[in-house]
Amino acid sequence: MVSAVFHSPLDAAPVAAQNAMNTVAASASSTSARSQKAATSAPKAPATPLSVATGRDWSALSRSFWLAVLPPLCGLGLLIGLWAVVSTTTGGSIPSPKDTWLQALEVFSNPFYRNGPNDQGVGWNVLMSLQRVAIGFGMAALVGIPAGFVIGRFNFLSRMFNPLISLLRPVSPLAWLPIGLLVFKGANPAAIWTIFICSIWPMIINTAVGVQRVPQDYMNVARVLNLSEWKIATKILFPAVLPYMLTGVRLAVGTAWLVIVAAEMLTGGVGIGFWVWDEWNNLNVKNIIIAIFVIGIVGLLLEFALIKLATAFTFEEVKA
Repeated sequence: MVSAVFHSPLDAAPVAAQNAMNTVAASASSTSARSQKAATSAPKAPATPLSVATGRDWSALSRSFWLAVLPPLCGLGLLIGLWAVVSTTTGGSIPSPKDTWLQALEVFSNPFYRNGPNDQGVGWNVLMSLQRVAIGFGMAALVGIPAGFVIGRFNFLSRMFNPLISLLRPVSPLAWLPIGLLVFKGANPAAIWTIFICSIWPMIINTAVGVQRVPQDYMNVARVLNLSEWKIATKILFPAVLPYMLTGVRLAVGTAWLVIVAAEMLTGGVGIGFWVWDEWNNLNVKNIIIAIFVIGIVGLLLEFALIKLATAFTFEEVKA
């Protein structure tokens, strides 16, 4: 007797699925083996030796160093060369760089000596000039920065004070000195007054321009939120105007340092300007040249410090 076995389609489906899975697994295994073989047989990129990479880093570092140092050295060498040529052609009336250097070593060997009220070292003279600049500049900042905010904030005040600023700003610093002597009856307050009146204009102008360039959207938001003028000034205007304000401060410090030298030449007393004039009366040209370099270096340090301050408080917009 022959017995027939019948398989229903439901019984055949799992078998077919199992066979398909076995086929796919075998194909994947074969493909993985071929990929591993190809990866093994593929040539590897040669690794850069550590010594070569280090050499390239040192080369780039050396190149950047010389690009930063060599141009200033060339400029300084050009100045010294021209100075030596002028000294030679004038028959020694202008001291040579070597003689001035030897004199500078003597001057700076004891910069803080005191032999009387009018005979003091260059260090005391520089400190006294810096003190006058600090007082006059500080007073100008206390008046000029708030005035710039108010003038830039209100259109009526801007139209009112712009002609006055345009009229008084170009006046020479020394023209204000007699007014200070007449009012304050003293050389020191007159010099401080001259610094004040000449360094106030850059702070007023730059602060006012910064306030006027604040985006109108900021002011619209403040109007919608019904903010007070104090909050508008402290929360909106001050952060936006800070870069302009610091630029005005930097320009004002440079102006103040220029003015104090000229003012001290006329008022006398202790100060780097008076020291220059006193050395001219003594016909000591070497000390005059030394004073010129001292004035330049101090001004450069003030400028550098304020540039760093402005950079620390200046934020660039992030582009999307």
